[in-house]
Amino acid sequence: MGRNILKSSVQNASFSIIFQILFRCITFILNAFIIRTVGQEVLGIMNVRLLLLESTILFLSKEPILKACLTDTKSHNWAQVINQIWLSVPISGILGLVLVYVWINLLVPTEEIYLSQYRLGCYAVALSCIVEQMTQCVELVAQSFCFVRLKVVIETMYIISRTIIFVYLVVKYPNGAINAFAIAQIVSSVILCCLYYGFFSWYIPVLNKTKAEDDKKNNAKKTIFSDMADFPFTSVWDFFPGNMRNNDNVLNKDLCLLTVSFVKQSLVKQVLTEGERYVMTISPVLTFSQQSMYDIVNNLGSLAASRAYFYFTQMVKRDEPLKKQDQKHISEAAEVLSQLCKVVVSIGLVVVVFGQSYSYTLLYLYGGRKLVENNLSVILLRFHSFAIILLAINGVTEGYVFATMNNKQLDRYNYIMVFFSIMFLLISYVFTYILGPVGFILANCINMLARITHSIIFIEGKYKDTNHHPLSGLLPGTRFIIVLTISGVITKLSEVYILNRYIILHIGIGAIFFFLTISTWALENATLLRTGYDKYKRRASLKND
Repeated sequence: MGRNILKSSVQNASFSIIFQILFRCITFILNAFIIRTVGQEVLGIMNVRLLLLESTILFLSKEPILKACLTDTKSHNWAQVINQIWLSVPISGILGLVLVYVWINLLVPTEEIYLSQYRLGCYAVALSCIVEQMTQCVELVAQSFCFVRLKVVIETMYIISRTIIFVYLVVKYPNGAINAFAIAQIVSSVILCCLYYGFFSWYIPVLNKTKAEDDKKNNAKKTIFSDMADFPFTSVWDFFPGNMRNNDNVLNKDLCLLTVSFVKQSLVKQVLTEGERYVMTISPVLTFSQQSMYDIVNNLGSLAASRAYFYFTQMVKRDEPLKKQDQKHISEAAEVLSQLCKVVVSIGLVVVVFGQSYSYTLLYLYGGRKLVENNLSVILLRFHSFAIILLAINGVTEGYVFATMNNKQLDRYNYIMVFFSIMFLLISYVFTYILGPVGFILANCINMLARITHSIIFIEGKYKDTNHHPLSGLLPGTRFIIVLTISGVITKLSEVYILNRYIILHIGIGAIFFFLTISTWALENATLLRTGYDKYKRRASLKND
């Protein structure tokens, strides 16, 4: 591929983090708007029940095929890949029919007042999933050829359009919030599809014209299209199955086998990722209002790490020992993994420490006294801050594991994941009956610890015969830990003695110690920051030239 894999992967990771922050901010504001406008029960139906339906359909129909097709994209027969990625459309349709029947007829029913809206919501979610899957081939091409900004811009427009449509309809028809959710889902998915195909309908003819002109003139001057000489698509119709010239089989056997491995893995991973929502949905352990409270805290507290899965799949081959691979690539991948671990651990520790002293403040400012009067939401957010660091570490380490395991290792890990998922569901169910919503968070922490342990063992084994130590990034610096500990003690004292009388002063104290903590981390990691800054300057100077 013509574009730099590391640069594009770092850009993708950076933009993904920014995008997730934007998404979390929008969700943050939307949840407050819904609580104040239509109440917590409607929020529980939409954010837990209906979004779980969407997550289940999309994840099981998209994730296995997409992961397989992202592996070693430089060697792809793109005609076979396009044929394979389009299989996600009929799969999502079949899954949608089955799951909508389950969601409407077999799960714990909603109140009669919401029943007709809930049914429409289920059908709308299934239809929007099918439309979204029709964009998978273009999204795959965009990711494989490093159209980083395109992906971020389009997905941002998708989220914003869905939000605007939903808010407008809820303001106009406050008693039809679930109907508004359903309409927003369908319209925004159509917008997403049109934006992707619209861009490539413009881009491919311009690229073809530029290539032809460059060939005639033998032009050495660089343009935005210069790195795309190996772009295999000559028409937007090539994104549809059966249109590209293909002298081989319709599907690639190796990719199909890899997809089957990822299917088994994805079934288990979906249970592990959304296990608490499945427990809430299948069993009446919590009311819709309690489910919405859990979801509010989950959205306030969780910002998953970008996994850089694509980067590791391109740099490390699945079926060869590290010693037989390009050592420059292996060294670079080890360094990137180490630095990612260092960053997510540091962020996670800051969230844990300041989360203990500022959970009440954040929730009070967010939802008013009503949201914190029974103290449940405050306890949930404090516990969830511990889950965040584990989620972040697992995101990075498991991303590397999934990107570098061969088929046999993936199949073996599937059995381990089955054990993890069964234990997770059992622990979630038991803990929830004993501890309420906090039980979900504790069960998730245990689940993450088990998966992190497995990933650490795998990575240590992978690098045992090399001089690289990528997991050293999991150990933060001594000065950073000392300053973080002092900050935690003082901000906790501030919460106990100052918060009730002077909330602004309490926030000010937190801001000061947050700045001291970040400054200490920056001093300890000056080399990393300087390297990043130098690369940014070089990139800026190249653009100016």
